[in-house]
Amino acid sequence: MKYLELIKKILLTVLDILNIAILLTIFYVTLPLKVPHTNITIPKGSVTNIIRTLQKEGFNLSSIDIYLLVAIGEPKSGELNIKNSYINRIDFLYKLTNSVTEKFNIVTLIPGETKEIFLKNLAKKYKLNYKKLYNNYLKYSPYPEAGIIPDTYYIPKNIDENRVMKILISNSQKRYKKIALKEFKKYDKKEFELYLIVASIIQKEAGRKEEMGKISSVIYNRLKKGMPLQMDGTLNYGKYSHIKITPKRIKSDKSGFNTYLNRGLPPYPICSVSIDAIYSALYPDKSSYLFFMKNGKGGHDFSSSYEEHLKNVKRAKKR
Repeated sequence: MKYLELIKKILLTVLDILNIAILLTIFYVTLPLKVPHTNITIPKGSVTNIIRTLQKEGFNLSSIDIYLLVAIGEPKSGELNIKNSYINRIDFLYKLTNSVTEKFNIVTLIPGETKEIFLKNLAKKYKLNYKKLYNNYLKYSPYPEAGIIPDTYYIPKNIDENRVMKILISNSQKRYKKIALKEFKKYDKKEFELYLIVASIIQKEAGRKEEMGKISSVIYNRLKKGMPLQMDGTLNYGKYSHIKITPKRIKSDKSGFNTYLNRGLPPYPICSVSIDAIYSALYPDKSSYLFFMKNGKGGHDFSSSYEEHLKNVKRAKKR
């Protein structure tokens, strides 16, 4: 009898706890949730990753919401539009699994392109405002150029210029930070920008991935000797991304990007840079090369002396 009474008390206690838990859960899910902005981008990934991302966006969510979302169903990646400033928590979690628009615009940035050309093409293709894209780029990017890593991105449709730039640059900054922490144990943006500048020159000059290390060595060898870089690619900045460099342009361009007139590196990166170009800037080939010349075969001939370079020039003219 004593055991039965004890079991009865335990069961009653458990039932009381369950009832309290149910009441608290009902109270929790009906609490109003503030919506920081109307257009919400739901990332791909696990439920935990989605909740953590939304927390960073300003949503007052907790680990409890992870369990609730798992119970409700699998959330979808895409864009979610909520017009009201507040919404019941349970309604919000339900919308994550049922009301997400899974339509994306495909945005591709090729290595070596400048932000001016990229943003103009982006604005034209998806009917966005170029000036707003440009201003939001400057707002979020720590670098005047190369703030977005070349890649193919999937951006929710009907998204504004602010959110587009925030997504592209935030994604790129995470990848830059990952590289910096791996190589330097810290992400010093000013220090990292120097490597982005070198990488951008490599990107503009290299005809092939296999040549990047050699071109990197030429850049560092000339800098060590105090020689001007004298590289055409540095003049393909901004709106001049695809303009052929002529003797007239070299004489007339008075900007810091003209490495024929100025010694040292340009003031900031010239263009978007690939991961390969960054690592070539970090780890140049060991060489004595000071010159390189297009060989007409999609690559370059490298030389360590001016005399040898002149021979390569003559050979190129014959071709």
